[in-house]
Amino acid sequence: QVQLVESGGGLVQAGGSLRLSCAAAGSTFSITTMGWYRQAPGKQRELVATIVSGDNINYADSVKGRFTISRDNAKNTVYLQMNGLKPDDTAVYYCNAASYIYGAVWGPGTQVTVSS
Repeated sequence: QVQLVESGGGLVQAGGSLRLSCAAAGSTFSITTMGWYRQAPGKQRELVATIVSGDNINYADSVKGRFTISRDNAKNTVYLQMNGLKPDDTAVYYCNAASYIYGAVWGPGTQVTVSS
């Protein structure tokens, strides 16, 4: 199995920054892509950013230039540095890992709230 645990969410004012972390445990050798998704109240879950390797990264248009995803394979951890936060970024942020054994794995989520 693969388990994911997110941390780093919280309440921040508009324009502020937060750094999310997601630590993977278990059969981490089976993980290929890792990423972050978010779900705001009343909306569908949407992609924020994904990373396969240092040069294979994808961002949603809404976060390009503000968010940075990175990955430390030695620590089995993926990070999301969020700068220039806006109230529209308020959501539950979920870590995702693609495992070639177990398929898509999700963390429990961490709340990010941006006040105006």
